[in-house]
Amino acid sequence: MNEPTRGAFVAVDLGASSGRVIRGEVVKGEVTLTEVARFPNGATPDESGTLRWDLSGLVQAILEGLRAAGELGPVASIGVDTWAVDYGLLDSHGALLAEPVAYRDGRNEAAVPRVHERVSPAELYAISGMQHLPFNTAYQVNAEQQGELWARASTLLLVPDLIAYLLTGAKVAELTNASTTALLDVGAGDWSAELLERLDIPRDLLPDVVMPGSVIGTLSPEVAERTGLGEVPVVAVGSHDTASAVVGVPARRSDFAYISCGTWSLVGVELDEPIRTEASRAKNFTNELGVDGTVRYLRNVMGLWVLQESQRTWAEQEVAVELQQLLADAAQLPERGTVIDVDHPDFLPPGDMPARIAAHAEATGQPVPVTPAEVTRCVLDSLAVAYRRAVHDAVDLSGREVGVIHVVGGGSRNALLMQLTADATGLEVVAGPEESTALGNVLVQARALGAVPDTGLAGLREIASHGADLVTYRPSIDATCALGWAEAERRVRDA
Repeated sequence: MNEPTRGAFVAVDLGASSGRVIRGEVVKGEVTLTEVARFPNGATPDESGTLRWDLSGLVQAILEGLRAAGELGPVASIGVDTWAVDYGLLDSHGALLAEPVAYRDGRNEAAVPRVHERVSPAELYAISGMQHLPFNTAYQVNAEQQGELWARASTLLLVPDLIAYLLTGAKVAELTNASTTALLDVGAGDWSAELLERLDIPRDLLPDVVMPGSVIGTLSPEVAERTGLGEVPVVAVGSHDTASAVVGVPARRSDFAYISCGTWSLVGVELDEPIRTEASRAKNFTNELGVDGTVRYLRNVMGLWVLQESQRTWAEQEVAVELQQLLADAAQLPERGTVIDVDHPDFLPPGDMPARIAAHAEATGQPVPVTPAEVTRCVLDSLAVAYRRAVHDAVDLSGREVGVIHVVGGGSRNALLMQLTADATGLEVVAGPEESTALGNVLVQARALGAVPDTGLAGLREIASHGADLVTYRPSIDATCALGWAEAERRVRDA
């Protein structure tokens, strides 16, 4: 092992609803995380109604967070992770042409059939291994090609790579996020020349792919001065936040499934090779590339977005709702009274979520949730059913045995959802850590700079488990309970 690097490792971790800058210190094989900045995030319509991210505002908040991190002591390196699929376009001078369009924008709807006219869904899956999501980058680029910015674009950078570029001036495409675009050959780990040609995307628009753990560059002189950090290196971590979250799973056994539970829920297993069979495509499983040559074989589940958007709607209606009270009230209601398919496209865009939930309940002949507690109970039961389906499908398709489910991310602190997940799947659930994404980000940086030994993912996960605040939930042994969850899954499947 190299001489340990002095200083902290700073994780810039951006989600769809908030961003954080977190300082991670590695002492005697244990990581301590300190949040030094938190700021809101969210997409808003521009003057034309296009839903966009305020990247410029995010970068300013990040710079302030980096300065705050440096005020607590030396910084060894920085790593950036964000959500996937969205990107920014640079002109020939390296200037950002417009704020990035958000994946929930409606422009993608018309792009999907246009892409499929050129590349069938089966062909797209056979090359990229990506599940069909209407906002995959391949579809977004097709929508972009219909607009006026496309002719002026010189470089396309995914959001975490775009932020790294604004910090360093270096243009790269980190592997784990690049793999979510449906433009990568998942077997080769590089951009697919065939897909780019058939979709009329110039190869020189996309930067070269780099591996997680690579040093991208150092802070530019302007950023170094503004943050007070000097020429600190920026490391390509698992820049897709789920890739970093899976690194941070504190698993001490190999037969685990994971749920990265936040605005989205990513449910799957870790494999050595992608699975691109027709059966896998039919079940809408994706093959996202992970750290150290792994494959995150998973399905996207709509996640806590459905509850978060319901809470936002209630707030607009001036209905008093506090999350812990909502969960306590929901826990008193009967299980599985109403279950919906949370992955239905109707639940993707922002808007009045409780009304859409009610419409789906009515259309499927189930009791209509009316009160906030009833809506919350419906959402959590429905998420547990979705997790059950995804875990069981992952086992069937991959042949990988699963003995435990690790749930990481903010949703891991939702005790009711965790118990429902254990009951629905019939498997032990280990919940935590909540900050697994920042933890995985920091661990990849630390290993790249020699602060922890290079003993593979198992070694990083051993470190992740030290001092982690974990809660174990065991499934009910009541046979009636098990039958109830099977019936709920059937109701969703047959709706």
